Amino acid sequence: MAAPCSWSAVFLFCAVLIMLVPYQSLAQNKKNKKSLIIKVEDVKEFKKLLRTKTNLLVICVQSEKSTAKLNQMFEDVAEEMKGKATLAYINCGADKKFCKKFKFSPNELELKHYKDGEFNKDYDRKLAFKSMVNFLLDPTGDIPWEEDPAATDVVHINSEDAFTKLLRKDKNPLLVMFYAPWCGYCKRMKPDFQSVATEVKNQFTLVGVDVDKPPTMALRMQYNITGFPTLLYFEKGQVKYKYGQDNDKASIIEWLKNPSNPKVPEQEPQWSDEESDVVHLTDANFDEFVQQNPSVLVMFYAPWCGHCKKMKPDYTKAAAGLKEKQITGVLAAVDATKERKIAEKFEVKGFPTVKYFKDGEFAFELHDRETTGIVSFMENPQEPPPPPPPEKKWEEVESEVVHLIDESFKPFLKKKKHCLVMFYAPWCGHCKKAKPEFMAAAEKLKEDTKVAFAAVDCTVQTGVCSAHDVTGYPTFKYFNYGKNAQKYMGGRQEADFIAFMQDPLNPAPTPSTPSPPPVESVEDQWKELAGSQSLMYLNKENFDASIAESIQTLVMFYAPWCGHCKKMKPDFALAAQRVKEMGLGTLAVVDATQDRELAAQYDVKGPALSRVWQHIKLSDVRLGVRP
Repeated sequence: MAAPCSWSAVFLFCAVLIMLVPYQSLAQNKKNKKSLIIKVEDVKEFKKLLRTKTNLLVICVQSEKSTAKLNQMFEDVAEEMKGKATLAYINCGADKKFCKKFKFSPNELELKHYKDGEFNKDYDRKLAFKSMVNFLLDPTGDIPWEEDPAATDVVHINSEDAFTKLLRKDKNPLLVMFYAPWCGYCKRMKPDFQSVATEVKNQFTLVGVDVDKPPTMALRMQYNITGFPTLLYFEKGQVKYKYGQDNDKASIIEWLKNPSNPKVPEQEPQWSDEESDVVHLTDANFDEFVQQNPSVLVMFYAPWCGHCKKMKPDYTKAAAGLKEKQITGVLAAVDATKERKIAEKFEVKGFPTVKYFKDGEFAFELHDRETTGIVSFMENPQEPPPPPPPEKKWEEVESEVVHLIDESFKPFLKKKKHCLVMFYAPWCGHCKKAKPEFMAAAEKLKEDTKVAFAAVDCTVQTGVCSAHDVTGYPTFKYFNYGKNAQKYMGGRQEADFIAFMQDPLNPAPTPSTPSPPPVESVEDQWKELAGSQSLMYLNKENFDASIAESIQTLVMFYAPWCGHCKKMKPDFALAAQRVKEMGLGTLAVVDATQDRELAAQYDVKGPALSRVWQHIKLSDVRLGVRP
């Protein structure tokens, strides 16, 4: 007879059953969960994906066996990137004709990426979850440094905790490069840095820390990283030196032989200490001096200003010329960075500013900067003619061109069978040249009610220009009842516009144009200027965090083609260096043509607009720029 079952055994059996139920349910749910990877089986379906998915990674296989070990990882990536990217699956072994049409030819497996309906690139990273997620988050960006095979001797840190552990455990001195992935200087320095890491790995540990990510942002603040790349030398867990030599392999290796802090640059002698015939005035003696001298020309300057430095020798020679020719009058100078009271009184907003005083009173400004012109002026001081009246806005000029705004753009285009739109900026020279031809064409075709010529000022109507990917001026686009936008690539003469609009669906062939040059990074635009290493380069991704780190930040929004911006850039870069040395805050720059959303957010509607952020409180400051 079988032994009776004890109550304890029954209880134990039930408990085990209860514990197994959730695991079985979980496994079953996982098995029954619908895959997020789209299986593509015909051309029409694939074309629809290209039209509707902006970030598409296509997994092309020769057979289902090719991905047997990777399927779960692909599913995990699809789950992680849900709403941000789409994964599609094509079995070329089952449909060779389909794959041949799209030039898919996997030996076993190949991954192809499409962005905004166009082929972007073949996937070139590791077949790993993290690598694939990083790629899909930024499919046009560079390969992460930690995935570069040549950078295996660089220790890559991804969190504050990991960095703290490294400082505690590593016995070697550490040279740490704090960088941002978008930084042009960092990209150029990485090959040299990783080469040094390999050469000195038995003596020093070279470390890379991307401090542009939330997990490492605290390190950026802790070590006061205000520019990229910043290299700090650690011994026994403590910062000992800051690297300040050239960013190449030979310089780094030489510096590691005897690490030290950068040398403090020697201060330039003050202009007022130099011997010359220029009289240097202060807040205390300015009024008395101009009252005592009936003819005084005053140059307001800043010691760091490049244009002032360029003008100084001519101004000094002109002062000596007045004395030699016994011309009545005095040339004086005021350092506006020190004598702020008098500079504010006469509304000095840019450097150099040259003002003429007659019989103790301000008369007018002088814009001549050369010795001969200054001497000639002082021989017979006459007020220069007034500047020409400002140019009328295009929409104020009577023409058949319709000027559209964000709100009227779509409603107007929907009513016109054929509409050619010129996206422009008021200061753009090519736009000014095209305007009369565009207006003349509109006048010639004004009787045709199906045809319209329209214009959009992209410095004001930023929404519609961003929506239509306008990246340069002028940009011409053709619309058919507001749809099927096509970029117009024809000539810019009246006859060209007319010929196109008479038969826009079958335009005459135009010569092929070379592809535009690659967009130059912000760092590359400034790299040749003295002081540029002290600038902070901002964009939409790092703007808020960077502003938060400095007690006050002066930001220059500019456009690379802007003449006033080009004139201002040398002075702004030098000022950045001086401001950093004096501990007054940070000077930063934003290329408004590359970061339109950021420019629009802060209502930037013209070139060389500077704004000040003080403890994250915004106040407008428009800096005067000398013509």
